Amino acid sequence: MIIYDVENFPNPLRVRIALAEKNALDSVTFKPVDLMNGEHRSAAFLHKNPFAGVPVLELDDGTYISESPAITEYIDHHFAGPSLTGETAKERAVISMMQRRAETQVLDAIATYFHHATDGLGPELETYQNSDWGQKQHARALAGLVYFDSVLAEQSYVAGESFTMADITLWCGLVFGGFCSVGIPANLTHLQAWHDRVAKRPSIAA
Repeated sequence: MIIYDVENFPNPLRVRIALAEKNALDSVTFKPVDLMNGEHRSAAFLHKNPFAGVPVLELDDGTYISESPAITEYIDHHFAGPSLTGETAKERAVISMMQRRAETQVLDAIATYFHHATDGLGPELETYQNSDWGQKQHARALAGLVYFDSVLAEQSYVAGESFTMADITLWCGLVFGGFCSVGIPANLTHLQAWHDRVAKRPSIAA
């Protein structure tokens, strides 16, 4: 099993944390993708993922799986350990819903702000930018943080009382936010308390 990624980029980080939660980091081989020099746009990489994104999981039978939620779903069901995506129909639906909200309202919004309204990865890679759209997504991300603060005022984790993929996605969104100066506002105390608690998990602290 091979994972093609860029270490510490937000989506690859989601996969690495999931693997760490399942105690499976040593069960895969990581192959770095030289994204800064355009390797993700090469014919060889586009064969693995025609949308040129990382991470990509290569299974032993030659199957390629891209899109972080799909990869983490595979990881969760392939390796033993506490479920990150839910066991009952209700759990799986709630986790999927909240994971998607964390993705669209925080992680993806911050990523769009970064790529459109800042220097991003530089002019060689940022071939199209729309600053107004980036700023709109900045506002969306801040609204998303307010939403998750309200959620965490009522429960311990994003999808209930257990740590799940929804928490991993929100965490990685906040990591990305810290990189491009989108932090947790001081008044969002429930979100901050969740952040401080999750930061101590072995899968993240490492």
